[in-house]
Amino acid sequence: MGDKENGMKVALVTGAGRGIGYGIAKKLLSEGYAVVLADIDGASADTAAAGLGAPERLLSLQADVSDEQSVLSMVERSVARFGRLDLLVNNAALAGAHAAPVHELPLEQWSRVIATNLTGVFLCAKHAVPHLKKSRGSIVNISSTHALQSEADTEAYSASKGGVVALTHALAMSLGPEVRVNCVSPGWIYNGAESELSQADHAQHPVGRVGRADDIAELVAYLASSRAGFITGQNFVVDGGMTRKMIYAD
Repeated sequence: MGDKENGMKVALVTGAGRGIGYGIAKKLLSEGYAVVLADIDGASADTAAAGLGAPERLLSLQADVSDEQSVLSMVERSVARFGRLDLLVNNAALAGAHAAPVHELPLEQWSRVIATNLTGVFLCAKHAVPHLKKSRGSIVNISSTHALQSEADTEAYSASKGGVVALTHALAMSLGPEVRVNCVSPGWIYNGAESELSQADHAQHPVGRVGRADDIAELVAYLASSRAGFITGQNFVVDGGMTRKMIYAD
C-alpha cells in the first residue's frame, strides 16, 4: 500500500471500541498515524472508526486477544492493509476489577481474566514484534494502579495488571534497541458525562478532578514518539496523585 511508501506510521490499538482505547486511537489519528481499531466487539470497533472519519487511515477489526489465531489474523490484516506496523498499544482487558472473595473465586473466572489481560498482551507482542523490529517501533501497554495497590476481592485483576508491568520491562530488555516497550497505569478514568460525577469524586484527587481518556492518550502518544527515545521498560502512573495520597479513617 502507499502508506509504506510515504512513511505514514501505523498504530494497532486493542480494546479500541470505547473508553481509553478509543481515546488513544483518536489521539494517534490526530498525530498523523494510520490506526487499526481492534475490539472483541467488532460492531463497537466499526462504530468507533466511523465516528473518527478519515476512512483511508482507519481499519476496524474484531479480535479476541486471548486467542492466538485471532491475534495472528489481526496483525496480518493490519500489515496487509497499511504495509507496516510502528506502534502496538495493548489496551484490551476485562475491566471489572471486583470478583468473588478469593476462597470462592472460580478457577475459570481467574483464568479468563489472566488470559485476556495478561496473556493477551504477550500474544499481541509475540506476533507484532517482527513488524515492529522492521520499523524500529514501540509497544505501550496499558496496566492499572491495581498493579500497585488493591481493593478487596480484586485478586485476578490486580495480578493480571501487575503481570503487565513486569512483562513490560521483560519485553524492553528482550527487544531493545530495535523496539522500546513502556507501560501506562491509569487510575480512575471516567468515560461518561462529567455531570454524572460528584464534587467529592473530583475533590478526592490531589489534582482536583477525575481522569479522562485524553489524559492517557496524551502520554501514549508521547511514549510512542521520538521525543521519548531514551525511555524504555518504564511504568508511568497517571492517577491524579491518588497512589501518593495517605488516607486515614477519621
